[in-house]
Amino acid sequence: MSTPDSPQQRPLAGILWMLAAGLCFVLMTALVKVIGGTMHPIQLAFLRYLLGLVFVIPVIRPLITTRLTPRQWSLFGIRGALHSVAVMLWFFAMTQIPLAEVTAMNYLTPIYVTLGAVFLLGETLAARRITAIVFALFGALIILRPGFRDVSPGHLAMLGTTLMLGGSYLLAKVTVDEVRPALVLAQMSLWVTLFLAPFAAAVWQPFSPSDLGFVFLIAALATAGHYCMTRALQAAPVAVTQPATFLQLVWSVALGALAFDEGVDPWVVAGGTLILASVSFISWREAALQRRQITPVNIAPKP
Repeated sequence: MSTPDSPQQRPLAGILWMLAAGLCFVLMTALVKVIGGTMHPIQLAFLRYLLGLVFVIPVIRPLITTRLTPRQWSLFGIRGALHSVAVMLWFFAMTQIPLAEVTAMNYLTPIYVTLGAVFLLGETLAARRITAIVFALFGALIILRPGFRDVSPGHLAMLGTTLMLGGSYLLAKVTVDEVRPALVLAQMSLWVTLFLAPFAAAVWQPFSPSDLGFVFLIAALATAGHYCMTRALQAAPVAVTQPATFLQLVWSVALGALAFDEGVDPWVVAGGTLILASVSFISWREAALQRRQITPVNIAPKP
């Protein structure tokens, strides 16, 4: 039975934490778009993770002392590789397509996770979940509108980003059942920094101290966003907090129009809303059936 202090008894706090997380992620994305015009996307991605290692300092001791099996090392390494590809594609996409389109297409990641769980975790897909997935993929088609407009390399990069992130979060689900969540996050940060280093070296360009400050702010916002999201999920169930992430799309549309002179595309809003509604339905069904949650807690995961 729930107690007054249990997560289910604090829905308002959960929603507010999720709104704070969404705001952090939108601001982070906007900063990437700003600095992406002066720094190569891969170099920017590498610096974001390199500077983000400062937030790993609190878990250095358990990171060193925790004994991992060869299988766990392999899982962390594979996840690091997948996440690194996702990061490079995402930072590239940010320089190519509008802010709202990046946000809307990012909602596809939980759909890929749901599909991947069938093959990797032995989950089954009921008819309602299959229907929700079909609607989400239709939402992606609404955003892309192939045949009615050019599908740019940025759009293809975002499709690759969400696919790679889906694989990354599936592996996170496996490892978090065996290792402390803080260590899982720290391992990802270390592996991604390591994998990105040679790619960044190949495109390295001089940068100013102000650029470095922007990158550190990006890393701080990303960390703050994930922290707020964790607090949201401690305060309330995913089914309660998840719809609040729709405001990320609203804020992205508004910020793109005001700060980057990007027109408001109703097709992007419609497609993103359809994807988000589909993912929300899947999470609601999981909660209603009291089954093990498959869709990652972050409905719009950020690299």
